Amino acid sequence: MAVPAAMPAHAQTNFDRPGADYLHTPLKSGDPADCALACERDRRCRAWSFNYPNDRSETAVCWLKNAVPPRFPNLCCVTGVRGAGVIERRTGPVEHSIDRAGGDYRSFELKKEDRTAMDEACHRACEADNKCRAWTYARPGYAGKAARCFLKKEIKPPRRRPGFTSGVVR
Repeated sequence: MAVPAAMPAHAQTNFDRPGADYLHTPLKSGDPADCALACERDRRCRAWSFNYPNDRSETAVCWLKNAVPPRFPNLCCVTGVRGAGVIERRTGPVEHSIDRAGGDYRSFELKKEDRTAMDEACHRACEADNKCRAWTYARPGYAGKAARCFLKKEIKPPRRRPGFTSGVVR
């Protein structure tokens, strides 16, 4: 009888694991992979949560945890467990931690009231514009103080870049 292979675990984008914190540190790099690596290097660490910069903190924050609390949906964060890898999964048309630099024909600031799904608002703006072939959303603190949407007339190669979300629509 064949035993199904387990899917490799990855960091979980747009989730948080509240509780069991024993250490938190600012991360100037703004990269969730650095938080996961800090957990891997600390024997006490069982899980971690990475918080993107926000209105209260201009830098990202890494939270190390001595237990594995349940995860909850939250756009603020990326979370993972020790040993599960540091790569954010790219699923479907949305590419997390990816920038498609160049090819911009329009960019605009996204308002705070749209914060619940600002990357989705950027995606929708691209789909509604016949010239747009791809888009990139920059979280607050990554391409200026405010969140920003870049609409692109050309599809440029993807580059790993924390704090950015991209996609191709045509």
